[in-house]
Amino acid sequence: MSIDQVQLNFNPSTMMFLNIAIAIIMLGVALDLKFADFKQTFTTPKPIVIGLIGQFLLFPAFTYLMVLVVQPSPSIALGLFLVAACPGGNLSNFLSYFAKGNTPLSIVMSSVSTVIAIFMTPFNVMFWGSLYPETNTLLRSFTISPLDMLFSIFMMLGLPLIIGMLIKYKYPVFAKKLNKGMKYFSIFFFIGFLAVTLLANFNIFVEFIGMIIFIVFLQNLVAILSGYFTARAFKLPERDRRTIAIELGIQNSGLGLVLIFNFFDGIGGMAIVAAWWGVWHLISGLSLATFWSFKIPRQQSTSEGISV
Repeated sequence: MSIDQVQLNFNPSTMMFLNIAIAIIMLGVALDLKFADFKQTFTTPKPIVIGLIGQFLLFPAFTYLMVLVVQPSPSIALGLFLVAACPGGNLSNFLSYFAKGNTPLSIVMSSVSTVIAIFMTPFNVMFWGSLYPETNTLLRSFTISPLDMLFSIFMMLGLPLIIGMLIKYKYPVFAKKLNKGMKYFSIFFFIGFLAVTLLANFNIFVEFIGMIIFIVFLQNLVAILSGYFTARAFKLPERDRRTIAIELGIQNSGLGLVLIFNFFDGIGGMAIVAAWWGVWHLISGLSLATFWSFKIPRQQSTSEGISV
């Protein structure tokens, strides 16, 4: 059987549960944010702009070039485009802190990229998918409405972010207490969900995992390196470089899985790519953050002052 013909075991009730869980997790992320955080994008816009350009323009473009070179099967290629179109994942803020990066920048970049993803994720999936002939054909075999995808992302990301930030604004003490539990919920939920998905489709993963291990590793490496060296090319301080590298290397693959099952019938290649991304970026992100945690960023002067 071709990987493009594989359908993972994923029933509608599980899909509904995952949609709700993603919204709850996004609400938890928003409990750590306040409207004032977004002022940083105007007072010191350079790092956040560079990070977002890397997130939504450079990384998808590099993914497209990688697909042209490697030429994976259509559904794997479309899965790679979808992952590259997702915003940063939930663990990036913690990993930036652990890696001695710029944690405030990580929080702002994560929140802004999540908001922008409401528009940019559907756009990037359709744009890059239509440019590659094999995935363009695959896109046309589905009835995908960009407006429906936009509405779905808004309900899972946009609305929870607004509600969470309002709770933070109105009830800061309650938000602080709730936020700690929500972080643990997010981590354990994604680990549990990925474990259940892998077990329910164990035979499929055993048969096809060899087809995606290397390409997911390569795409994740491209994300991390493009983030770090783009920041370096623009002479950002080391702490900002680490943060942007982590933000690009930790993608919201959980959101990717939701979109795959909502809009692409859970097609095997896409789902396996997103699921393995969820496993691999935890391994690579924790490894990189651990390595950087032993290396104190050197002091560097910037136009905004001294950064350490």
